Amino acid sequence: MGLNLHMQMEQSSQMHLKFGDDVIVGVLDTGIWPESESFRDDPHYGPIPSSWRGTCVKGDSFDPATACNRKVIGARYYLAGIESELGPLNTSDGAEYRSPRDRVGHGTHTASTAVGSVAPNASYFGLGRGAARGGAPMARLAVYKVCWYKDLTGRCSDADILAAFDDALCDGVHVVSASLGSSPPLMPLFATSTEIGAFHAMQRGVVTVFSAGNDGPDASMVQNVSPWGLTVAASTIDRRFPTVITLGNNASIVGESFLVKDMKKRLVESSSVFTDGTCAFEQLINRTAASGKIVLCFATMGMVSSEGAALAVYAGNGDGVIFADTISRKSSQDNFWPTVHVDLHQGTQILYYIRASRKATVHISPSKTVVGKTPAPTVAYFSSRGPSSITPNILKPDVTAPGVNILAAWPPKSSPTVLPLDKRSTNWNFDSGTSMSCPHVSGIAALIKSVHPTWSPAAVKSALMTTAYMYDDTSDVMLAGGTLKAADAFDVGAGHVDPLRALDPGLVYDAGARDHVLFLCSLGYTAVQIRQMVLPGSSLDTSCPGGGALHAADLNYPAIVLPELSAPVTVKRTVTNVGANRGAVYRAAVVSPQGARAEVWPPELAFSPYHGDKASYYVSVTPAKPSRGRFDFGEIVWSDGFHRVRTPLVVRVTNLPDDGVRAAATGDHGSHGATDYLQAAA
Repeated sequence: MGLNLHMQMEQSSQMHLKFGDDVIVGVLDTGIWPESESFRDDPHYGPIPSSWRGTCVKGDSFDPATACNRKVIGARYYLAGIESELGPLNTSDGAEYRSPRDRVGHGTHTASTAVGSVAPNASYFGLGRGAARGGAPMARLAVYKVCWYKDLTGRCSDADILAAFDDALCDGVHVVSASLGSSPPLMPLFATSTEIGAFHAMQRGVVTVFSAGNDGPDASMVQNVSPWGLTVAASTIDRRFPTVITLGNNASIVGESFLVKDMKKRLVESSSVFTDGTCAFEQLINRTAASGKIVLCFATMGMVSSEGAALAVYAGNGDGVIFADTISRKSSQDNFWPTVHVDLHQGTQILYYIRASRKATVHISPSKTVVGKTPAPTVAYFSSRGPSSITPNILKPDVTAPGVNILAAWPPKSSPTVLPLDKRSTNWNFDSGTSMSCPHVSGIAALIKSVHPTWSPAAVKSALMTTAYMYDDTSDVMLAGGTLKAADAFDVGAGHVDPLRALDPGLVYDAGARDHVLFLCSLGYTAVQIRQMVLPGSSLDTSCPGGGALHAADLNYPAIVLPELSAPVTVKRTVTNVGANRGAVYRAAVVSPQGARAEVWPPELAFSPYHGDKASYYVSVTPAKPSRGRFDFGEIVWSDGFHRVRTPLVVRVTNLPDDGVRAAATGDHGSHGATDYLQAAA
């Protein structure tokens, strides 16, 4: 992620050494396993911050006297909403806990990723061994259990989410981390619990960090799209788990897996086990068809998932799976039953060997952990992409962060895959999803708030966005997983987070509650609808100015998106100098999107301690090609010779005549309904 514990200590400002000690992160998720090493009390902690007003609630298998400490300073749980929608919670035989204790594992994982204490010698059955810690290991944790175990996943309700947001804000959290949301179609912002809760947080000066969703790589599937929330895509890290497959003819192929034991078995193709070759339970020839064998399965035959193939082979009494998928989707997730992941080319070579052999065999060696030998980051194939389906002028996701095979704390009572068949127990687990990238950024936001406690949520977001980068560790533009193209702003937002640079961004784009009200006005929301979003009793002005002159692109956002550019447009932005040099001079460098011409005026911003720390500039964008429907990408970079403040510029030229009839956009403004909890990678 770019935040090395020892490096940061050596770089040595006293503020850095604190690692967020005075900051409280509220995690809305499935609860925590308080006995985890990530949540232990530590003699280096100071007293609980005096601003804390929360509590630690007693419940099933959760005693505040032992579960809460100077690390876990608060814990609550919410059941009224989910039980009104789904009926009474099943707590028989430890199926769930009516308490903040985590049954699923997801909440423990995300909380430890955000603020987990340093835990030496963590590993997943020996793989990925090393010290585990959260992004802000000295920050305090407040737990809000809003998601519950149901149908092998977690489910949450709007009512519980809003109740948790309100409690978290009253309790005194500084950052809210919420790895949850709903897939498109998205409801209006004023009818979405997460967006309302995040608006309340913004009014209180609290940063809210969301996951972007796991519906990639198709466009426009991103969720949590409000400009006052910080939405995080998922990307890879440079750690792999190569697994050597040696065929009976001594040919070797390197796949990826989490195998911890040596396997020497018969090797067969799927057509000898499944009626049509599709590795699916309903196609199984009989319950012993795969007995004593490793089965080669292809994702392209019946479009099965690796999880589905593993369970089908298990049902056929098989010993394991070699699963071949496209090069852009190949992963190394744990599927409960031994599974080695290969790409289609490798899978095809294995298939040729099987068909050329009378009795094919395979030797699969235990997986190894390798770091620094593969280009990273790349965007995870499952990570949801922009543009936003209801706020196209706001770039979403905002940034990307590590979200693939993240090692973090796990409840030993919950199996690594959460499947009932899986009887394994572990204190650490690899998990993937934007649910894992979200708490990375929550931890960084906690560090920023520790160093800059007066910064607004918009300023914190701006610091993360304008300092993000677009390149991997080989100096190539990041790859957009699920495709073979370079990543763009709809894949990664402003880019991959850079924690150290975000602590000193130079300039920030700030915006307050009234600015966001005017943004809502530009969407056509009425004062009554906007009033539904603000804190009860708030004096915030929710009126919309007359004349209809507002445009969504006018919000002082750290990105400029013009999705309907048919004629020249000028957009204003205002930056605040937060660097040490109060008299800094910044100069602009502009990269125009293909087919458009972008100009910045003035080209130089001079700040003075005598004339204020804010300066405004204007960006004029003119179509320079005939087009309809293509997005192109550029950037504006301000630099004082030390800081580099990058603003993405996204343009869609639409100046060709439209032969169809453009229908007016209408929407059903009904209630949001139950919010599906975002589980690991899709």
